[in-house]
This record gives sequence, structure tokens and C-alpha cells, in this order.
Amino acid sequence: RDFNERCAQCSEVNWGLTDGGRFYCRSCHNVTERTREVVNTDFITNSRVQTISKGSRNQEKNDGGCEWYVCEGFQLVLKKQAEALEALGVCPQMKDEILCNFWRCYLQKSKQAYCKRPAGETIKALSVCESSTDVDSDPDRPSLLHLLSLSESEGDLQTDCSFASSVSKVSESTSVYSGSVDGSLYLMKNQKEKLRMTMPMTLSFCYMALLWLREPITLSELLRFVVEGHIPYLNVFQHFPEKMKLCGLDLRIFCVESWPVYEEVFNKMHELAAFLDLPRFPDITDSCFLHPDMLCMKYLMEANLPDELHNWTCRVVRKIGIGEVDFLTLMPGNKSTRKVKYDVLAAGIIVVVLKLLFLLDDHYEWLLSEFAEERNKNSTEGGPYFEFKKWYEVVKQSLDVEQKKLDEERAKYLWRCEKPLFYSVKNKSKVLKRRQMVVNLQSQFGKLSGSVRRAEKPNPSSFQLSWSEENTDGSCFHGHSLKGVLQEKCGLLTAMNPDYWLCTVKLCNERLCGHLAHYREVEFPQSYHFVLGLFSFLLRIQPSYIHDEVCMIEHKLFNKKLCKKLKYNTVLRK
Repeated sequence: RDFNERCAQCSEVNWGLTDGGRFYCRSCHNVTERTREVVNTDFITNSRVQTISKGSRNQEKNDGGCEWYVCEGFQLVLKKQAEALEALGVCPQMKDEILCNFWRCYLQKSKQAYCKRPAGETIKALSVCESSTDVDSDPDRPSLLHLLSLSESEGDLQTDCSFASSVSKVSESTSVYSGSVDGSLYLMKNQKEKLRMTMPMTLSFCYMALLWLREPITLSELLRFVVEGHIPYLNVFQHFPEKMKLCGLDLRIFCVESWPVYEEVFNKMHELAAFLDLPRFPDITDSCFLHPDMLCMKYLMEANLPDELHNWTCRVVRKIGIGEVDFLTLMPGNKSTRKVKYDVLAAGIIVVVLKLLFLLDDHYEWLLSEFAEERNKNSTEGGPYFEFKKWYEVVKQSLDVEQKKLDEERAKYLWRCEKPLFYSVKNKSKVLKRRQMVVNLQSQFGKLSGSVRRAEKPNPSSFQLSWSEENTDGSCFHGHSLKGVLQEKCGLLTAMNPDYWLCTVKLCNERLCGHLAHYREVEFPQSYHFVLGLFSFLLRIQPSYIHDEVCMIEHKLFNKKLCKKLKYNTVLRK
């Protein structure tokens, strides 16, 4: 009753006392550093002792939270993602050896840790090191570097006390509110020139570690596992320790409201590898899962195509040299080599082989299907011939069902997390009250209408479409023969089809246009578009990116003929 100062947040005079003896506002729940007057008569009779003290800000804030940095938040995200990948069967050394070393190197290169902060320099958003002092010089001093092992427990969060205090004073002078120490400074404009850490970059780190270990997980599979909820990414900050308060600008950094994009994660991974000055990655040989021969076999099975097509994909790979170690192995910073998307490359090879054998011009493939259908009716010797039309009908039916499920799941996805979020201290009490009201209403309506249990997450699988040869309905085409489209010539099996149509005669500049060729559905046959759509679903990317790979493979495959044609056209123009 004797404390009559107005609250700095809401200007109300409505104070209560915490268990620690501090004043807090009953209106907005703001806690001050002032403490009540203490009357103590245990040791001096008839005397009154008054103490007004300030609490320590170094390790614990007024709201019960500890001081933490944005890089610590990203480190916890990486730790959760690495643990999830380990649960999926990834090599255990990925987290504590590969990913941890990449993360430490990034912190040092970006001058967030393992470095010196020049004396007299103004406090920067990404600096976490003691001024003019080596961070490892005093092992007894609590430091941010205690955090830098991804295997550390979440409860051991410690920061450099002296530096945290200085950064806190700078943060107090800014009008932007955040739960982290450097959240308001992290998004400053002058930091855009650096490779600033973002949530999509956490997936880039994971993919870079997987690629270094040559694990059998492609980037498209990694992103699909994220969408299915097997790898923490959306609302991952809910797993932060209770003392790491997340609010204000921290939400702009850690709160994700969109699915990860293949191109963004892929490009950031290459930027990271160059930024960290990493050496040449381990070789991608023909025994690795990421080799085109291996991936083509996987996607042929998943697309329900004949096994005999694998011989043709291997012939294309050898013909144009895209199975060579130097072509497939990542060399960071080498701008002369093309960035290989292993999964998209394999899909492009299969599309080119289908064009070689079936042409995919909405005419020739149907003629071959009629021939194969007649043969299958009249003879059963040597196994059934592959019917493109029947394959199209079977796969399209399954694809439509799976696509509908995916669209419904995305439409029903609840982007709001269970943990309430607030962008300012003023709105905190309102958000908490509204959240509690929503929970109560949901509980009451659930009891009245009968609660519906959420569907459990599907078990992670490398295959989205499965086809069993044991089915008697003929829906599996793995064992079907290609004899209806092949002929023997000079002791070699060649395609009966002598023609081929190119997707584009001249490639665009990928650095300027973003694509090697432009893809418009109306300009291409429906059969070609269906095949692109099938692999677009399997890889969860836009068909235009697969179309780019098809154009690149075609130009490598028909390079000599294209050069002759271009020279002939040039002579005619002259």
C-alpha cells in the first residue's frame, strides 16, 4: 500500500508482491526490481531496517527467464533436428562430430563465438565474446562456449555475465521488445550483408552434414520428413527450456509460417559450404545411394515402371558422363561446376529414357499401348508387355488419391502452436487470457460433440507410393517387359522409335533467368506433363525444376547433333 509509483508498462497503480519480495503489477503482470521495505527486530530491539535493493540481471531476468542469445536458440533447434535424424537411422556421429563442427566453424566465421571482440568496438548484434580477451582464457568463468556442444543438456544454459550485462543495457535503450538478449539487434539492416542464420538454414546445415556422411537421404526426403512432422521445424521453439522466454522480435526469427522450399534450402547449403571454406566433400561413387544409378532404381520402383528401364538409365548416365565422381562430388566455392540436385537429376534421367522409348507426344505411346494390349491378350509367354496406357490409368488413380490426402492435410494444418506467443509485454496478459479461453471452449465443445482424436503421424518411409508384385489385379508393372518397344540391331537392343523431340533448342543462362528453360504446360504434350507431375509429387518440387534437368540431359545427350543444327542455321542466315 505504501508503494504508489505508476507501472512503467501500463501506468496503473495496482501492485502485488511476488514470493521473492518484489513488486509486480496486477494489471499487466510487469515485475519491477524494487523490493518491499523489510522490518527486522530479531537482532536489534526497537530499530527498523529499510533495504531497497536491485536483483541481479546477469543470469536471471525479472520474469524468471535467463538471458539467452539468438545463436543459442538456433543451436537448440539444430540439436533437436539432429536427434530426430538419429532416430530415423542416421549415423550417430552426425550430431556430435559433423554437425557440431560445422556449427562451431559457422560461429567463428560469423564472429559469434571462438573469436575476439576488438577493444572499444561498439556492441554488435552477433558478438558474444569478451572484449580484448580470449574466451577460452579463463575456464572457471561462465561463458557462452559452455553451450557449443550439441550434446549438452538444455538445463545448462550459461552466458558471459559481463557481456550479457552490457548488451542488456543497449537492449534497454531500444524501443523494440524481445525475449533474447540480442533479438532486437539481430535484425538490424547492417547485418544483412552477412550470412545470417535463419530457420531454413538449419535444414541447410542438416543436409550439408548428411551429404558429408553420404547418408541415404536426399534433400526432397529431408523436407518431406519435416512436413510430416518427423523432424522438428514448425513451432520447434516450443521445445525451448522454460527459462528461455520467446517474445517480440524473437518470433520473427524462430516462428515459421510456411513450408520449407527446396531451392532456398539447397542454395543456402551451397552458400554455407563456401562461407565455411569447407574442403572437397567425400566422393560420390557408384556404390553411394546418391549416385544416379541407385536413385534411378529407387524412383523406377516408386513410379511403378518396368525394372528393364534401369538398364537404359545406366546407359544414359554413362553416355553423358553424369555418373563421374568429379561431376557428382561437391566442391565448395567452385563456380565452374554445376550444383547437382541428386534426386532431381535421377528423375530427369528417367523422363529422358521414357521420351527415348515412348516419345511422349500424346500419339506414339498410345499406339505402342494398343500393340502391347493385343499381344498380352493373345499370348502369355515370356511375361506381359508393358502397356503405357494401363500404367497411366493405374498410377493416375493412386496419384490423385495421395494428392488429395496431401492437400487436405495441408489445409487442416494448425499453424498456431500450443504455446501462446506475444509480440509485446502489453499484450501478454490478453494473449494468455484468450488462449486459456480458447482451450476451455475447445474442451467444453469436445465433451458435448464427442472428442475426435487426432490422426497419428504416419511412420517415416522412403517410399510414398508402394506397389506389390503379389497383387493379382495387375497393378504392378515392375516385371513387365519392354520387348514391344525395342528391337535388336547389331547385337544391341535399340528403341523402335527413331524420332525424338527436344524440350528446347537453346538453354537459358541459369544465373540470370533462374532456369535453364521455361516450362509452360500448354506448350507440351499431356503425357510429358503427367510424367513431370508424377515426379513433382514424389519430390515435392515444382515441375519446372525437373524440366530444367531434362533439358540439361538432352543437350548433353544430343550435343553433336545440336551443334551441327546450329551451324547449319547460322549458314542459312548468312
